[in-house]
Amino acid sequence: MTNDHYPQTATPQPPPPGGGPRPERGAATGFGPAVAHHAWRLSGRVVAGVGQLLLWILTGIGHLLAPLGRRIGARLYGRGVSRPLGPGSDGHTRMAPGGATAPLPRWIHAWNEFTESWYFAPLTGLALTVAALAELAPQLESPVSVPAGFALAATLPLAWRKEYLRPVAAIVLGAVAASLLTGQTVLVSTAFAALYTLYALAQQLPRQSTGVLAVGSVVVVAVVYLATGTLDDVPWPATVIAVLAAIGLGDARRTVETAGRTQAEAHERTSETLTRLNTVQREQAVMRERARIARELHDVVAHSVSMIAVQAETAPYTMQNLSPEARDGYNEIAKTAREALVEMRRLLSVLRADAKPEPESAPQPRLDRLPELVQQHRGAGGHVDLDVRGEPRVLSATVELSAYRIVQEALTNARRHAPGAGVRVELTYLPDRLAVRVRDDGASAPTMVLPTGDPAGRTRVETPASGEQGGGHGLVGMRERATMLGGRFSAGPAAEGGFVVEAELPLTREENPTRDPGSPAPPGRP
Repeated sequence: MTNDHYPQTATPQPPPPGGGPRPERGAATGFGPAVAHHAWRLSGRVVAGVGQLLLWILTGIGHLLAPLGRRIGARLYGRGVSRPLGPGSDGHTRMAPGGATAPLPRWIHAWNEFTESWYFAPLTGLALTVAALAELAPQLESPVSVPAGFALAATLPLAWRKEYLRPVAAIVLGAVAASLLTGQTVLVSTAFAALYTLYALAQQLPRQSTGVLAVGSVVVVAVVYLATGTLDDVPWPATVIAVLAAIGLGDARRTVETAGRTQAEAHERTSETLTRLNTVQREQAVMRERARIARELHDVVAHSVSMIAVQAETAPYTMQNLSPEARDGYNEIAKTAREALVEMRRLLSVLRADAKPEPESAPQPRLDRLPELVQQHRGAGGHVDLDVRGEPRVLSATVELSAYRIVQEALTNARRHAPGAGVRVELTYLPDRLAVRVRDDGASAPTMVLPTGDPAGRTRVETPASGEQGGGHGLVGMRERATMLGGRFSAGPAAEGGFVVEAELPLTREENPTRDPGSPAPPGRP
């Protein structure tokens, strides 16, 4: 029992040696872990630096030996080695391929498949074990011995290194260290197994753990040199460098693979983003072209509906003896036509690609204005021939407008992508369709794939320069015009050279196959 009236006395502590002040308990307990933590991080950085230095050295050596490597690779892969033939007509040195060929590519391909197979690790582990026993056999009188056990323990577990690397590394490194500490003979196979295990282990461990592995390995090497004479024939700096090089290269390989995976993932994300962006841009281009075509067709249809409204309104005044029912019918027709015009304007505002007001434009062109379009192309420095085949006749305004715009866009693309090239425009009147073909003899540029998968050749889907009439989105607009009428469209490099645009626009049943004598004549005919 303690007495509350008297203070408790603390047990006296012996003074520290030397009579200095006694350190605080918190400082004494926190100094060791802090030092260990900093030493751990420092060892990891040292190993990473060694690995990067070795990787830099190997990269430099690779660049120095690149010409020799290309020659050897050309012979191994069966490719000819280029040799200079002298200056050509353009001032550049002409190169001719050599005739060196070899059947090694299939063997190299087979080796790559072998390294990626599941049986690569077991076979190579067993092969290393056989090599160790064969190397040790001349030194043994009996196959059952301690050196043979160490050799098996240092090599055989590598057959399972892909599935259980860390337990295998513990067994292999422990067996090699034990054999060295017990004075066993150093084998090339077991030394290779130890260095390879350090390399493979450094590929999977984080950088700080790799630093601890390097420090521990160097300590083991130092103990072996100080306690035994097993490695007296090998200079200790060479052993230390070999150990650090194996660990450093493993760490560098892990860094490179991680960076490669990160770059590949970033590239894949970028490709997906660009693909989605291109898809959206193509869809927007198609929508803009459809809105533009709708605005043009609005003028054509609005004119026809306006004529219906005007004729319905004037009929009661120009026709005598109309019954009240007929007058009401004409008034209803006029009212319905006016309402249809209002609804068409509303629909046009919905299809508009932007909110800007549409400028005033001239009446929509028809095929009788093709000669003017040809003269405009010639005035801009182009060469064009117009050939009209078949029996010309007046077609519907929609068909003639679509054909005119297709020819206009094709001529615009020819001026932009093949300036100065000769262009031939062919217009063929068939009983059930109108065929349009525009071909230039200029050189085709790289092919581009349209949303429908057809090659677009040199022509890109873009907006023509300002000031060009009928500026749209090139092939997208032409395709939409043909598709709107249920026709066919194709564009791409021509077999005889240059670029060709072809379209077939079907005619409606109501269109008269004969031309109205009072209507203007189509181009190319009187």
